[in-house]
Amino acid sequence: MSGLYDAFDDVYLLDGLRTPQVDYQGAFADANPIDLGIHVARAVLRRGDVDPARVDTTLAGNMAPGGFDQFYLPRHIALYAGVPLERPALMVQRICGTGFELFRQAGAELRAGRSLVLVVGTESMTRNPIAAFDHRGGFRLGAPVAFKDYMWEALHDPAPGISMIATAENLARRYGITREQVDAFAARSFARALQAQADGWFDDEIVAVGHERFELDGYRPRGIRLCGKARLAERDTHPRPTTPQALAGLRSAIPDGVQTAGNSSALTDAAAAALVGDAAALRRHGRAALARVAAAAVVGVPPEIMGLGPAPAIRLLLERSGLELDAVARFEINEAQGAQTLAVALELGLDAQRLNVHGGAIALGHPLAATGVRLTVTVARQLRASGARWGVAAACIGGGQGIALLLENPQARS
Repeated sequence: MSGLYDAFDDVYLLDGLRTPQVDYQGAFADANPIDLGIHVARAVLRRGDVDPARVDTTLAGNMAPGGFDQFYLPRHIALYAGVPLERPALMVQRICGTGFELFRQAGAELRAGRSLVLVVGTESMTRNPIAAFDHRGGFRLGAPVAFKDYMWEALHDPAPGISMIATAENLARRYGITREQVDAFAARSFARALQAQADGWFDDEIVAVGHERFELDGYRPRGIRLCGKARLAERDTHPRPTTPQALAGLRSAIPDGVQTAGNSSALTDAAAAALVGDAAALRRHGRAALARVAAAAVVGVPPEIMGLGPAPAIRLLLERSGLELDAVARFEINEAQGAQTLAVALELGLDAQRLNVHGGAIALGHPLAATGVRLTVTVARQLRASGARWGVAAACIGGGQGIALLLENPQARS
């Protein structure tokens, strides 16, 4: 199979944390994604008892600007998290695959001789701007004013001339997926996320966020102010009781289609961070790895069926790693749209008991650059909790790509 494949022998996920995923226009509405990234970066370093001076480089991902200072996002996250001034930082962008790409590039950094990498994915869907690209030369008399919703317009792929929702509809037709099946899948995502919350599953991967001020000697302070009357955000806010019958009452995004607001990924704001290091970093910090990042794969697919991307990415990942599908105990595949995830499951022959067992983006949301970090950490935690050895985290990518990571539980090696 064609595509990019990277195998890693000495790349470990030391730890990972995320903020709660908060609904669009919720408590994080006024929070710059840089500051959400700083908060979670500080938290993962603190929980791991890792001196920021040990971080060799910072890789940060973000898609849409949440402020005029977006250019500085990776650098400011690193500096305000305490990483030394002389250590560089880099912005990473692979649309919905950005969080996974962070781990892939962290593996390349470690292979090149670095020992510890801080990775951060952060996204404010709320603060996607209303933008214009046509008025640098001024406004002509009577000409249309071309300000548009950045996020809404970005959902349209001009190459095939269709929206991301339409790509899921293409897959629904190709695989014979019905509206009833998509609504049932969405209801299951909500039910699993609610059960995970009730069981406290997410507690160990979430760091609460409140009003906060970030100081940096010699530089201006930054900070977070929660929106409205909120004083503390500590739980994902989108999971809610629902049924296939309730979802069936929602209007489809495209006439006679299967996708609705209820069975597509929710709009949420969040940040997630992880520490990725080599065996020397593990020894230095005297701790076991949460998981080993064993391999990564990235492929291209036709833009009009972009949602199928995880299927060939997972196939390439497993084929080159010498594993059969049945060897993988847990799959986390981003639920960009319900029909898209179902198409991937049908293409690969995945059973529901191994796929998104604690709910997915339909229930929890899809803050673009943060999603891949969350899914990777979630898979690693599932492997440790279950004692299973292999897990895969994957996503489709707008424009026609798929990305997948293979994680190993070192404690489960035979």
